[in-house]
Amino acid sequence: MARALGWDIGGAHLKAALSEDDRVLKVWQMVTPIWRDFESLQSAVDRIDEEAGDVVSHVITMTGEVADVFPSRRTGVEQIARIMGERLSGDIRLYGGEAGFLSLGDARSNVFDIASANWHASATITAQRIEEALFIDMGSTTTDLVPVSDGKVRAKGHTDRDRLVSGELVYQGYTRTALMAVAREVPFIGRSIPVMNEFFATMADVQRVIGNLEEIDDLHEAADGTDKSIEGSRRRIARMVGMDAADARDGAWEWLAHAFAEAQVRAIHDAALKVLSHDEITDDAPLVVAGAGRPVLRRLAARLDRGVVDFSDLVDCASNVRDDIRRAAPASALSLLAAGR
Repeated sequence: MARALGWDIGGAHLKAALSEDDRVLKVWQMVTPIWRDFESLQSAVDRIDEEAGDVVSHVITMTGEVADVFPSRRTGVEQIARIMGERLSGDIRLYGGEAGFLSLGDARSNVFDIASANWHASATITAQRIEEALFIDMGSTTTDLVPVSDGKVRAKGHTDRDRLVSGELVYQGYTRTALMAVAREVPFIGRSIPVMNEFFATMADVQRVIGNLEEIDDLHEAADGTDKSIEGSRRRIARMVGMDAADARDGAWEWLAHAFAEAQVRAIHDAALKVLSHDEITDDAPLVVAGAGRPVLRRLAARLDRGVVDFSDLVDCASNVRDDIRRAAPASALSLLAAGR
């Protein structure tokens, strides 16, 4: 039986999924802040490779090449590919989206196919398993929106630049996005107040205060490096508007958190309308949702008056890894694509 590992290497997290034939068996997610050093990535790869056991093939995708530790994306792709090649054995491939499976030696000549192509793997599996849909994956930092129909990925862009322009990539994430990047002004106690351009709080604080956060989705330290409690999140959110948590009642901070959550879903809604305006999928096509931000995407589906299909419902898997697959759609998709080669 074909056993394959799909690897999704981000700037902040490493995700991997093990598949056998057409079934996902296990998923890993580890904190690997490569902008600090590569040691966390290297040790995580070693651990996963050991726990996975015998594997016929490895397929790698990445977004970590955009980390500012690298002087260019080209350097990032080449260095990440080199690290993986040094630590893994057997058949190792890089995923290049429409360019398919590439050898490690192709990293330099196919940089722009390989860079940030993880969304394409998830969309490809979605296109194979549902007639039509708008696939949306909201992770900790970004949101991908990709229409699929007739077994094909209908994306207009491939590079980050082109996808930003097309609305298919939105730099809004469920936990790590700084609040200063979500709204410039927010309603608070009956009036509008500007938001400070300071890294005082993140969307993890917002999700925690409004009761939407599963702590497994917030693996990095808080903006101030202190406690990740509701009280700590209120304190950080209050600083965004030049106040302390003691300056207003708890309910006021909850409403402020809702204001930031609303601003974020509006940004993703605008992107979805831009993508849907190409009229390549019908009004009946559902949203296939993945990522930590599924609660946000369900709100979006209601606004768009569309049904919702969870990405993990398209995948044959052990019941105990279903939630993990939702959080690691690209790695899971890659493992299935590799196992089916």
